[in-house]
Amino acid sequence: MNTSEFISLLGEHQDKSLLFEYAPGMLVGANYHITEVKHVTVDSVDCGAGTDSWKETIIQLWESPSELGKRDYLTTYKALGILRKVGKMKTYVMEAPVKIEYGNAMFHTAHLHITGFSSKEGQLIIKLAVQPTDCKAKETCGVPETSVAEETSCAPGSGCC
Repeated sequence: MNTSEFISLLGEHQDKSLLFEYAPGMLVGANYHITEVKHVTVDSVDCGAGTDSWKETIIQLWESPSELGKRDYLTTYKALGILRKVGKMKTYVMEAPVKIEYGNAMFHTAHLHITGFSSKEGQLIIKLAVQPTDCKAKETCGVPETSVAEETSCAPGSGCC
């Protein structure tokens, strides 16, 4: 999801609580705050000496230890207000993908991708996932392309089990 789509989504659900599901069935605590919005430029060189550059919007979430047990989540309206204020101070690249930076004592800090959302019972739930690393220079480095099915299958007698 890019920055424009994320801001529009919040605008369409301003009357709801904003929840983030960082793993299946695992929600960021109601004591979270948006502590930083980063406008990041990535300028990279891969293992095949290929260069690339892109922008990202990274929204950092932090759970306040002094608000443990809090029951009410940040509203989508308030989150949208924070993002609009940031946008007035530092212009967004609206096509830049949005990532959510989050971690807690049970989950490593990571830049999580938005994979979808659901809206129910006064809540907008943003679904997040870790994106695994990948080799961007497979052809140059001689790494064969494999499908997800090939990577995760283990047929009886194949020797992989």
